[in-house]
Amino acid sequence: MLAALTGALQNLDPQGLRVAVIAGRGRNFCGGADATELKALNERTGAEFVTRIHEACKAIRALPVPVVARLHGAVIGAGLEIAAACDLRVAAEGTKFSMPEVKLGIPSVVEAALLPRLMGSGRAAWLVLTGDAIDARRALEWGLVEEIGDGGNLVEKLRSNDPQALRMQKQLLQLWDEAPLATSVAASIERFAQAHR
Repeated sequence: MLAALTGALQNLDPQGLRVAVIAGRGRNFCGGADATELKALNERTGAEFVTRIHEACKAIRALPVPVVARLHGAVIGAGLEIAAACDLRVAAEGTKFSMPEVKLGIPSVVEAALLPRLMGSGRAAWLVLTGDAIDARRALEWGLVEEIGDGGNLVEKLRSNDPQALRMQKQLLQLWDEAPLATSVAASIERFAQAHR
């Protein structure tokens, strides 16, 4: 499924794309990896497994348009990492979020590194160190999700904005996450000037 998601994202035609929505079917957005499968991993296959998660998340972040995660049911482990890789997250009432890897004897890795940026280091630490779940209301309070609902209004708002400005803004948001302040400010000035050409 991770390879299929990565392939689908990489094969999207970015030209006409305004916004992308990632949603799950069935009872859950993503229940994470099967515990039996995780226990069967060894050093080599474990590295390959988490690399597949990272590749899917990297493909999400590489899309040039805003990506909205429409979350429901369970959002666990790799599912939460996929949600964290999206630009915005909307959760249905009753959604549960957890990073239970420590309960299985492994650490949370790869895009779990995005959690402190989204919700603060203490709250991210609580999730990955306890392995306990939080509900949609707490996820909203903690900054893990931006809205509780179905996300329809959010998607329409994004679609109504200028497509070039949205693409530039997404690039800047990612830069602001990763670059020093001076670099971020200089790039922001250049993008602002570029928008006026």
